[in-house]
Amino acid sequence: MTFALLLGCAVQYCTAASSADIARAVRSPWDGLRVGMKTDDDAVEAKGDEKPAGEQFQFQADVNKLMDIIINSLYSKKEIFLRELISNGSDALDKVRFLSLTDTSVLGEGDTAKLEMKLIADKDAKTLTLIDRGCGMSKEDLINQLGTVAQSGTSSFIEAFSEGADVNLIGQFGVGFYSVYLVADSVAVHSKSNDDDKQWVWESSADSTFSVYEDPGEDLGRGTKIVLTLKEDCLEFLEEERLKGLIKRYSEFINFPIYLYTTKEEEEEVPIEEGDETEEEEEEEEEEEEEGGEDEEEIEDAEEEEDDKPKTKKVKKTVNDWELVNDAKALWTRNPSDITDEEYKSFYQSLTKDFGEPLTHTHFSAEGEVEFKSILYIPKEAPTDLYNDYYKKQNNLKLYVRRVMITDEFDELLPRYLGFIKGVVDSDSLPLNVSREMLQQNKVLKVIGKKMTRKALAMIKSLADADKKDEDEDEDDAEEESKDEDEEKEESKDEDKEEEESKYEVFWKSFGKYIKMGLIEDAANRTRLAKLLRYATSKSGEKEISLEEYVANMKDDQKNIYYISGEDKESLLKSPSVEKLLAKDIEIIFMTDSVDEYTVQHLTEFEGKRLINASREGLKLEEGDKEKKREDQYKEMFKPLIDYAKEQLGKKVEKVQVSKHLVQSPVVVLSADYGWTAQMEKVMKSQAFADQSKFEFMKSKRMFEINPRHPMIIELNNKVKDGNADETTADSLMSLYLSAVVSAGYQLTPEDAQDFNARISRVVATTLDVPIDAELAPELEIPDEEEVEEEEEEEAEEEESSEDAPADKDEM
Repeated sequence: MTFALLLGCAVQYCTAASSADIARAVRSPWDGLRVGMKTDDDAVEAKGDEKPAGEQFQFQADVNKLMDIIINSLYSKKEIFLRELISNGSDALDKVRFLSLTDTSVLGEGDTAKLEMKLIADKDAKTLTLIDRGCGMSKEDLINQLGTVAQSGTSSFIEAFSEGADVNLIGQFGVGFYSVYLVADSVAVHSKSNDDDKQWVWESSADSTFSVYEDPGEDLGRGTKIVLTLKEDCLEFLEEERLKGLIKRYSEFINFPIYLYTTKEEEEEVPIEEGDETEEEEEEEEEEEEEGGEDEEEIEDAEEEEDDKPKTKKVKKTVNDWELVNDAKALWTRNPSDITDEEYKSFYQSLTKDFGEPLTHTHFSAEGEVEFKSILYIPKEAPTDLYNDYYKKQNNLKLYVRRVMITDEFDELLPRYLGFIKGVVDSDSLPLNVSREMLQQNKVLKVIGKKMTRKALAMIKSLADADKKDEDEDEDDAEEESKDEDEEKEESKDEDKEEEESKYEVFWKSFGKYIKMGLIEDAANRTRLAKLLRYATSKSGEKEISLEEYVANMKDDQKNIYYISGEDKESLLKSPSVEKLLAKDIEIIFMTDSVDEYTVQHLTEFEGKRLINASREGLKLEEGDKEKKREDQYKEMFKPLIDYAKEQLGKKVEKVQVSKHLVQSPVVVLSADYGWTAQMEKVMKSQAFADQSKFEFMKSKRMFEINPRHPMIIELNNKVKDGNADETTADSLMSLYLSAVVSAGYQLTPEDAQDFNARISRVVATTLDVPIDAELAPELEIPDEEEVEEEEEEEAEEEESSEDAPADKDEM
């Protein structure tokens, strides 16, 4: 009996008539051109262009080749067969449950009424058996459903009912069953339907034929038993742990219980027979002889008690039992108000195999254009390799379709910077390919992705809002506690509260860099992400604050947000670039992450306030008329030194000018408005595979600024103005410049590094009062090895002679 091929809708094939039957009219090359409005003549002419109806045919296919394509080309993993079989069984059980709503007799009695699935692995026979108590199939169903490729029984069942009924079944394509041939040489399907008095067997070996005959074996009552005879290279699917893992991965949340027939070894106590008893007594006597020194009376009493009790021994025996594998429930299908925190926690642990607690979660469902349900979790701790795998596909988000896991290897629904979020998505609207392993590119994905991204960001924002609320409550509590009499106790409580990190602080330490990457990659949500940023500032102490808090703390006359990037907060506080800001009591943000340099390029302003880098030239501070006049006078006063410095430093600097940054330091080296800062240069040079020659144009021109109030600068200016500039003056100026380059965080060129080293050596020599051109001390003279041996021998002889001399005197 051959397979009947039904490929969806009937395809009509029209044969064109031969050129001998239809005369071809000679056409002008302009006949196909239509200009202006369409006329009635054109319409008549268009009708004349219609092709005549030809004889219709159906497509034909090679059954063997078609089966080979279905089996070997649709699926990328052999293990998928178990998911497909369990999904089919779940559909069959769902059909029975649906029918039983109107007719309870459909379920039957006893074991037949149990809606469950069972899995049996027989290593001796090399067979894997799956049994379900579903609707079963009659002889006609076996021929029509299994004998017809791409015929979906589930689709037919849904079509039989009114449109819009939510039957919630899985099968769509009608080819999932044939995935069994990925692992099996032959398949036997035993099935019993309520519509057929007899039980039938469908059997095939994936060739072009199959057979159906009456089942002479065990009566199923109702349902289907599928027996797979596995291939030699697929015997791994007979291992219990392998089967458990596949069920938990793909079918953990199926509505119906799945039982696996397992084999275990257990110990039990059995009575000792006479032969065994004498052996045990001898062993006990030997043990008693070894243990000596015990009280004889106690031993006798113990022996009498043992004689009263029946003597037994522990024996290992093999026990077979049905083990429930899918004990987890699909929590996302329930109402969030009915779920406890403990249930969310246990579901997270079951889903992620993480034994810790999640930091927070969100449970939501979307309706409208796209319908789906989802639960998203934020872990408490980041994996050790989280930042190493940023550009790899994440498998933290699992996609389910009607509680059947489709894939966890995709990144279309959440952007990369939210890849640390774990959870599930269950949707009936997702466009799947036939194998149900891959998502097709579709606008539905974009809609779901936008909604999930906003929900994920809202979840993170709720953590931040809760943190802010807790801080406000702590401040109110502190005010009330200050009024209490027992101040010491209340202070200790406050200290304990400060030591405890808030949830958002824990989140930021673990995943803060991911949020910063989001600012770079996600322009649509940049405003939302900017509110999640946290930075240490010159006034925040040990805490990190948000940009919103910074803006709220700004002075009335402050129009910009000031920041500086570098290695750590302590070194940045001592930077000459921020002296003026600190003197004016302006709060400064410290950006100490390498990624901050990239982030700030995409975040030029926040709530209308520009972000100004304090390590760049032209610090934009509010100045009055006095400040501007003072600056003009300083420029005029120090023009000689500025011109002299430009001449001496040459191409090393772009500009030399009076500084707006300095208060205490004599000089500072700054970056230009465009190009890399000192910190960005460090970051780029640390890239192992970066071609530095391509980024030469991005290296910032350095600005050398002087402090007009510093005594050293005043003295240098006087020398230059009076015409007394000499080598010492140039040397002092160059030393100031090189020290400023190092202080700013720039890397010295090899030439400047050698020059700087020589200058430091001269300073140390002068301090120690050692002439710079002093000669080196002579080297130590090391004798040759032969000379050393001769000297050692002579010394030994002298010692012997000295020892013999007193003995001779005693004898005399």
